[in-house]
Amino acid sequence: MDKAHDDDTLRFYADTAETYVSSGKGGVSRHLEDFVAALPPGAKVLELGCGGGRDARAMIAAGHDVDATDGTPEIAAKAEALIGRPVRVLRFEDLDATAAYDAVWANASLLHVPRAALPGVLARVHAALRPGGLHMASFKGGGAEGRDRHGRYFNYLSADEILTAYRQSGAWEVEWLREHVGGGYDPGVLGPWIAVLLRRV
Repeated sequence: MDKAHDDDTLRFYADTAETYVSSGKGGVSRHLEDFVAALPPGAKVLELGCGGGRDARAMIAAGHDVDATDGTPEIAAKAEALIGRPVRVLRFEDLDATAAYDAVWANASLLHVPRAALPGVLARVHAALRPGGLHMASFKGGGAEGRDRHGRYFNYLSADEILTAYRQSGAWEVEWLREHVGGGYDPGVLGPWIAVLLRRV
């Protein structure tokens, strides 16, 4: 498959692990509560791009079995210290599980996958889910790929482009798609975000 990560983006997270993780201590992600409410009791959840571990910690506290992963060893180590359990270093293109999870949580992580590689990564997510399994992902909107001022790559997809990528990757049922204006790593900098919750058919 096409390369599913960007080296400069991974380097940014490796170099700024301490400050990046510290910037994310203000609570769990926007859509986590709704995602957790839709899970079966004791769900096996794969988290792609766990960052500092705040969402993994909340899902564990809710009684779920979380396989937290991140593509950057330095970030994974920070998350491991927070949640008190191993965090695997996993690049998206290395996901090879088959029908192993009840859900896959990918908040603000798949937005770094180069556009050409995204359907292939989503096919791997689809394969990793059990039939009927849930998947949530959030992306920065925009409609044209590019880099931010830190040199991080973003695919900056529109809602239609996100849904097209999912259609190309497998059979999904869209539970909801939500658009909002929100922030990120840079304080006070707002922009469009798109989140989608899907069920593997």
